[in-house]
Amino acid sequence: MLQLQNVLKQMIQISDEELETFTGLCHKKVFKRKALLSQEAKFITEVYFIKKGIIRVKIDDLGGTDHTIHFAIENQFIADYRAFLTQQKSAYQLQALEETETIVIPKSAIDWGYANLRQGEKLGRLIAEYYFIYLDSRIQHLYTLSPKERYDLMNEIFPNIHNRVPQHMIASYLGITPVHLSRLKSQSLI
Repeated sequence: MLQLQNVLKQMIQISDEELETFTGLCHKKVFKRKALLSQEAKFITEVYFIKKGIIRVKIDDLGGTDHTIHFAIENQFIADYRAFLTQQKSAYQLQALEETETIVIPKSAIDWGYANLRQGEKLGRLIAEYYFIYLDSRIQHLYTLSPKERYDLMNEIFPNIHNRVPQHMIASYLGITPVHLSRLKSQSLI
């Protein structure tokens, strides 16, 4: 829990007692490679903090093709936040791409944090703002950056991603074909 505690201390002012109580409401869980943390059409009652590993958020289109929406790595929070906050069924699947160690933060812990942490609402706001900014930037980049610029930005955000994620998922994330990704990788090596 120390890793989560350190991240929380960076985000808000929180006493040791508050930290202990809050993290006591959470639990550790390890997901094997390819395991689903959550599935579409299910209700979402947990947020995950990634201690080690990488998770992809994906959605299937009407034709059954899966699309990588985004990735989450160490020291990040991840969930289908829309489904979590509205208590509607999820549209996304969260999948571990390698053995992934998480801290599971149940809705009851989050509700407790809002009610009892001095800066609980600030913490929730900061996490929501980070997620909004990330997704807004992601949409903007899909429409305003070239594939090469998106590729370079991805490598900056997710160092070493090529050793952690299958190439077809990276291509999907970038909105390009695997063949185009191979060309971009070749150009980057020159």
